[in-house]
Amino acid sequence: MLDRIAGFFKLIGRTISRWVRLFAAWAFWPFLAAHGWYTRRTWLIRLPILAFFALLVVLYGYFIWQTQIWSNFNTSFVDQYRLSDRKVPAGQEIPAADGSAAKTCQRSAIVDVAADLTDFNVNQNAWISSMVLYKMGFFGVDWDHTPFLDNKASFQRGINQAVRRTSVELVDTLGRVRGTSGINNDLQNARGNLQFDEYSWYFGLSPFGPKTPTPAYYRAAINSLRKFNTDLAACNAVFDGRADNLIQFIDRIANDLGSTSDMLAERSENHNRGWFDTRADDRFWFAYGQLYAYYAILSAAQSDFSQVVSERNLGAIFASTTRQFQAALRVQPAIISNGREDGWIMPSHLATMGFYILRVRSNLVEIRAVLDR
Repeated sequence: MLDRIAGFFKLIGRTISRWVRLFAAWAFWPFLAAHGWYTRRTWLIRLPILAFFALLVVLYGYFIWQTQIWSNFNTSFVDQYRLSDRKVPAGQEIPAADGSAAKTCQRSAIVDVAADLTDFNVNQNAWISSMVLYKMGFFGVDWDHTPFLDNKASFQRGINQAVRRTSVELVDTLGRVRGTSGINNDLQNARGNLQFDEYSWYFGLSPFGPKTPTPAYYRAAINSLRKFNTDLAACNAVFDGRADNLIQFIDRIANDLGSTSDMLAERSENHNRGWFDTRADDRFWFAYGQLYAYYAILSAAQSDFSQVVSERNLGAIFASTTRQFQAALRVQPAIISNGREDGWIMPSHLATMGFYILRVRSNLVEIRAVLDR
C-alpha cells in the first residue's frame, strides 16, 4: 500500500517536472534563438544591438529607481509651514512691528501649499505618468493593470487632482472679489497649466509629432502660483477670505472626496479578489494622494480664513478633521489587498481607506453646515 502511495506521488513529481521543463523551453526558446542569430552577425550589426539593450537596461534601472524611491515623502510636512504662527488672514495687511512704512500683506498658505505639492510631484520626484517606459507598459500591458511599479504614479495623480480642484477655486472665487474684480492672470495661467494632460511625453501619436512634456506645464504652474503670492505679499493682488467663499471651497473638496469614495466602493464591492486584484493598489494610492494633498490644503485654508474660523468657532471641528486625515495617512500597507469586508484572511484596504474618506467628508459637511447658519 505504501509503495503504491509513494509511486503515485513520484508520478505527480515527474509530471510537474516535465511540464516545468516544457514551459522553460517555451519561455527561453526565443532568447536562445536570438542569441544564435546574434553570434552569427558581424560587429557592425552587433554593436548597435548591444548599445540598444544597454540603453534599455539604463532606462529601466532609472525607471524602477524613480518608482520605488519617494523623495521627501512626509505625512507631517504641513508642520513646516508653522501655520499657527500666522495671526493675519490671507490678503490682509500685516501690522508693521518696527514702525516701517512699507506695506505688506499676508501670503496665502493655500497657494504656497499648492505650489509646493506640485513641486514635490515634478521637481523633487520624477513625474512617473509621462515617462516613456511607463507609457510603453509591461510588455504592452498598461502598468496600471499590473501589481507593481505604478503606486507612485497613482499617488502623484491623486495629489494633482486635489491641486487642480484648488486652482479652479483660486481662479473663480478666492483670488478675486466677485463682481468687482477681474480674474488674476497668474492664477488663470496656473489653472490652465495644471489641467494639462498627465501622460504627455516629448513625442506623441495623437496628434503625431513632438510635444511639450507634462512636467514642463506643471513647473510653469508653480512659477505662476508663486508669482501670485509674491504680488499678494506686496498687497498687489486679492485673496477674498469671506465665509461664503470658504463654504464653496469646502463644498468642492467634499464633492471631490465623495467621488473618490464611490470609486473605492465600486472596486471593493465588485472586484474583491484580495491580493490578486491588480487595480486595487491604483485606487488606494490615488485616494491616499488626495488625502495627502487635502490634509495640507485644508490646514492652509484654516489659516487663510482664520478670521472666519474664529468668528464661527470652527477650531474644534477643524482639529477633528486634522485628526481624521492623520489617521488615514498612517495606513500604509506594503501590499494592497481588496478582500471581502467580512473576510478573515485577506484584508480590505480599499474599505478602510473609504471609511476614513467618509469620516473626513462628514467633518467637512459639518463645517459647511456651521458656516451656512
